[in-house]
Amino acid sequence: TNFSYEKLKVSKRKIKVGDTLTVAVKVKNTGKFAGDEVVQLYLTPPQSPTTPARTLKGFQRISLQVGEEKTVSFTLSERDLSQVTAEAEIKILPGQYSLSVGGGQPLPGTAFAEETFKISGSKTLAE
Repeated sequence: TNFSYEKLKVSKRKIKVGDTLTVAVKVKNTGKFAGDEVVQLYLTPPQSPTTPARTLKGFQRISLQVGEEKTVSFTLSERDLSQVTAEAEIKILPGQYSLSVGGGQPLPGTAFAEETFKISGSKTLAE
């Protein structure tokens, strides 16, 4: 079956270091059969030579009947929003981030929804 992702919302478009972020998206079964979907949340940090292009930060399996839709929510902690630097430190970095939620990585031809948010400040986390 097929699924669509719509109305991705973040709790805040601008957060400070230490804040959590809640993400919600509507997932709808647009196909002809009932089915399960693994809803995946990917975070793309500000570009730097040492950060990955995107990382999987959460997933949930849901079951939907034909035409049914559900809102799926994720809460990202400061650990979820952190990156490992070239110096092997776990840090929250300031800048513009992107979130993608879908049934897989956000690639051409796949169904997903995107949103951005900004973090101000930086913080080094304990291991």
